[in-house]
Amino acid sequence: MNNKVVVLTGGGGVLGRTLAIALAKKGAKLAVLDLRKEAAEKVAEEIKQQGGTAIGVSADVLSKKSLLEAQKEIQLKLGSCDILINGAGGNHPKGTTSNTHLTLEDLENNESDFKTFFDLDSEGIQFVFNLNFIGTLLPTQIFAKDMVGKKDCCILNISSMNAFTPLTKIPAYSGAKAAISNFTQWLAVHFAKVGIRVNALAPGFFLTDQNRALLTDAEGNPTKRGKTIIEHTPMGRYGEPEDLIGTTEWLCGSGSKFVTGVVIPIDGGFSAFSGV
Repeated sequence: MNNKVVVLTGGGGVLGRTLAIALAKKGAKLAVLDLRKEAAEKVAEEIKQQGGTAIGVSADVLSKKSLLEAQKEIQLKLGSCDILINGAGGNHPKGTTSNTHLTLEDLENNESDFKTFFDLDSEGIQFVFNLNFIGTLLPTQIFAKDMVGKKDCCILNISSMNAFTPLTKIPAYSGAKAAISNFTQWLAVHFAKVGIRVNALAPGFFLTDQNRALLTDAEGNPTKRGKTIIEHTPMGRYGEPEDLIGTTEWLCGSGSKFVTGVVIPIDGGFSAFSGV
């Protein structure tokens, strides 16, 4: 990966930061993209302090104009993209039900923040689909052009355990991640003749800024949902950001040069466990 230009969207988050630092240690030149420029620049500065090469770039993955501006800056400061990691994504409360199962009593619940399937907001669901799917499609349209005609280029998308078996309460996020897995396979076939490999990670449960309040209480102890997750993860813990590094380095490096169109679970055995 020495001197490869890696463009990483969502690079200011917990998982993105970890991957950016790891790839920089392998000699890659990192363009850390995030909607929050200060978050991107903070990660880039951390890489530079460790002797690596990186820039922090403001970019909205839902805006082609913003991505084109980012591309120009990256080409000027680092060169053209060799590896794209589509790390931006997330969920939204308006696309989430309050309970795991619908009951007759739910239909009589008039609390303002209580949501059944029938109360889900179409704009919230659309936001989730756009952030995850369109937020992967647009960066790929922009940066994959840089890869055509070059060698050893690849794209790494971020799917989820939700793509294999949907989790309760989050239909929008589950559907959006299933779309990412399907899109990964489609892209792998589409780009195969021009030498661009396309694969995806499917993380299990990792504590991030987005889900921490859902899975842990104020003291850091597991919530009821958090306990259920741990009980259904054979390795008995949440994933740590560093658990993604090895597979990322493999899929982005020469060791996987005949691997394309795969979605790799990194889940502590969650997808293998039937629950009994």
